[in-house]
Amino acid sequence: MASSLLPLLLCSLILLPFCVLAQTRSQINVGDSLKAESSNSTWVVSPSGDFAFGFLPLTDTDLFILCIWYAKIPDKTIIWYANTDNPTPKDSKVELNANDGLVLTAPDGNQLWKTQGLSVGVANGVINDTGNFVLRDGNSNSVYETFKDRRDTLLPSQILEKGGKLSSRLMETNFSKGRFELVFQNDGNLVMHSINLPSGYANENYYESKTVESNTSSPGTQLVFDSFGNIYILRKNNEKYNFSEVSGVSTTQFYLRATLNFDGVFTLYQHPKSSSGNQGWTSIWSQPDNICSYNVNSGSGVCGYNSFCTLGDDKRPTCQCPKRYSLLDPNDPYGSCKPDFIMGCAEDELSNRQDLYEFEVLINTDWPLADYVLQSPFTEDECRQSCMEDCMCAVAIFRLGDHCWKKKLPLSNGKVDATLNGAKAFIKVRKDNSSFVVPTIIVNKNRSTLIMVGSFLLGSSAFLNLILIVAICLSTSFIFQYKKKLRRVSKSDTVAETNLRCFTYEELEEATNGFDKELGRGAFGIVYEGVINIGSTTRVAVKKLNTFLLDEVQKEFKNELNVIGLTHHKNLVRLLGFCEAEEERLLVYEYMSNGTLASFLFNGEKPSWKLRLQIAFGIARGLRYLHEECNTQIIHCDIKPQNILLDDYFNARISDFGLAKLLKMNQSRTNTGIRGTKGYVAIEWFRNMPITAKVDVYSYGVLLLEIIACRKNVEMEIENEGKAILTDWACDCYADGNLAALVENDKEALDDKKNLERLVMIAIWCVQEDPCLRPTMGNVTQMLEGVVEVQVPPCPAPISIQYSLD
Repeated sequence: MASSLLPLLLCSLILLPFCVLAQTRSQINVGDSLKAESSNSTWVVSPSGDFAFGFLPLTDTDLFILCIWYAKIPDKTIIWYANTDNPTPKDSKVELNANDGLVLTAPDGNQLWKTQGLSVGVANGVINDTGNFVLRDGNSNSVYETFKDRRDTLLPSQILEKGGKLSSRLMETNFSKGRFELVFQNDGNLVMHSINLPSGYANENYYESKTVESNTSSPGTQLVFDSFGNIYILRKNNEKYNFSEVSGVSTTQFYLRATLNFDGVFTLYQHPKSSSGNQGWTSIWSQPDNICSYNVNSGSGVCGYNSFCTLGDDKRPTCQCPKRYSLLDPNDPYGSCKPDFIMGCAEDELSNRQDLYEFEVLINTDWPLADYVLQSPFTEDECRQSCMEDCMCAVAIFRLGDHCWKKKLPLSNGKVDATLNGAKAFIKVRKDNSSFVVPTIIVNKNRSTLIMVGSFLLGSSAFLNLILIVAICLSTSFIFQYKKKLRRVSKSDTVAETNLRCFTYEELEEATNGFDKELGRGAFGIVYEGVINIGSTTRVAVKKLNTFLLDEVQKEFKNELNVIGLTHHKNLVRLLGFCEAEEERLLVYEYMSNGTLASFLFNGEKPSWKLRLQIAFGIARGLRYLHEECNTQIIHCDIKPQNILLDDYFNARISDFGLAKLLKMNQSRTNTGIRGTKGYVAIEWFRNMPITAKVDVYSYGVLLLEIIACRKNVEMEIENEGKAILTDWACDCYADGNLAALVENDKEALDDKKNLERLVMIAIWCVQEDPCLRPTMGNVTQMLEGVVEVQVPPCPAPISIQYSLD
């Protein structure tokens, strides 16, 4: 027995070093791979054993993340991660490829992520004791480093060069790109700001190092996190500008990391290397001192809309909803809040009660960028009363003894601030439902309901019964009169059940000063600027429809009311009301201060690339809502720059639903006459093909190219005939790899070349001649947001028929 075991024992002793080496190796070679299949799928470990690289499971899911983490810390703190927006399913595989470096694929073979920017072949990869994973060529030269492909964390000995940045996570356990960035700008200034996802538009900086060139100082060249724990900006003259306020932390006793947290606070942490005790990561410095005090000109601020920020002892923010408000997403405590009641001018008009609301009061709390009017001098009682009587007012702030700021939803950049010196925030909320629900008489065949009502009446005193009966009669009379007023609009059921206000012709004539200021005109009518009072003075756009084709106008009028009146989305123009008096038909919209997208794009000066991206994303979201999220699917049929309006913050709003084609939920296609505008019309209009929502997708593709190139789709006067039709020219530029010509060397667009190429590819998919090849607007939105990878599109066949359309 002993003799038979001896060979096995010798084999085990011989193989043992190789097993240990396999478990703790710090190098991988081309062809090596690792599967995500266990709770700790480690691929390589640094020589010291401090850092590991491989797969870690995400909390309570069957998903993994390819990452680098601290191997000796129980919570396995992650300091770098690969696939930020696409968590990895179980049994996914990462492999080292000679041409592409690290390649991550899902179990079905789809590529999830790969290293970018490789110019030469890869021979092997190593992880060193600083936590840096390096891909090397055959001469052991570095061709890729995670230290230069940064996420949200810097480690000792890591440097941030000009143009480099850190991007926060979306949440602590959500590794998608978050709302905050730390950027070392090319001018030497280190800044932090929030971005408007998914476009990446940067808001105003809430931190600036001001290390730019001046008469007294030289510009910054690098942000250095040295091996002693010091974080400083190295200037051109080799002077050091200390970024952090701590220095000389022992890196032999502590692990150190500097992380841009998901809430926008850049924090330096330490963790003891000794395993004794239960001490975890502790903050030893952070910037900024008070993230809650950060205001931006757009966006919600640190916390979501209608929320307010409180600073903790660790200088990290906590977000709260006011009383009677709750989180839109219960799983996102830093997200936006929504009122748990109905509030608005249309809703208030449905009741004859004066005591619908009460105030919740907060001290030293403010939303400084939501003001729409300042009343001064005003007493506290006058401030409360003014907000109570104003249907637009959601909050009133009383401070400085005689100043009253009225604010409307959504509230942004909310904060608790002791420097407000006792300011009072009066938050208007509905009283209990019982105080404002209008009693109605309902004939119910359910016998138990009748018994319950009868028991209540019989069990109450005669006096109470009398009061209840009078209240029911008055309420019923009010509702009857209100519905009768709505019925006056049309005897043929013109309007669906909406919250639109019915104006008289005289009201709108007075509001527009006799229809004297024209904003624009189209095939169905002229739009005038006006001012009306609906609880407060409000600018509006009044569309007066042409009446020489009454049947067509009536059809247009019904479409506008029924389509817009029942839609609610931030990227659609809101219809406030209407008027139908004899042969006059008018529609009242909210006023869009920045005009049409056409005037924005084609005025000679190219707008900001980031702003153009924001607009393109907004239009896509609006169309997705119409096609996929409405109770009744809506095809707009006339998407073009003239029908996209821009609000105060240049948010895109889709307008002019006169050509909209309503489809029932079980109806996917319709045949109809040609609609739309030349240059934006899909081929199926000319071939008697079924018309689906894909006609809007085609128009969006054309519009997207116009946003990219800042030129009209059809410009027949151009000398170069190849450029006359933008869709054809864009395909040529893409096929030739010459996108610089398409954007006419727009520096901002070319600096964002990856996004530029992606948007052009999406546009080409949208303008495919075959509707089946075009994506849905849901797919388009996902591609724009980076959720779905954009495949290489085929160039569609040129379509010339539409450009000769009269």
